[in-house]
Amino acid sequence: MRKRDIGWMLWLNDDELKRLKSNATKAGLSQSSYIRSFINGYKPKEQPTREIFEMLNQLRGIATNLNQIARKANTLDFIDVPYYEKTTKKVKDFIEKFEKEFMDIS
Repeated sequence: MRKRDIGWMLWLNDDELKRLKSNATKAGLSQSSYIRSFINGYKPKEQPTREIFEMLNQLRGIATNLNQIARKANTLDFIDVPYYEKTTKKVKDFIEKFEKEFMDIS
């Protein structure tokens, strides 16, 4: 049995309908779910893009590399300087790319 058995009609102009469809799609919700979210006091956010997920995976890889450097340094009392410099360059490149793509920082 349906949980929602009350239908309700909503009148929109063309621009409002386009925004509703676009915003609901970006949030990964149906139009009805999108509207119900607002009624329940929640403002839906856009789903992360593929690029963000790819960048998070890159960041996880960099973090793993840094962890390996730290473990090696603690175990051997020695830091692999070339590997450390290579990894820090990855961090700087990642930050630069992230800022350029998602924060409009030049």
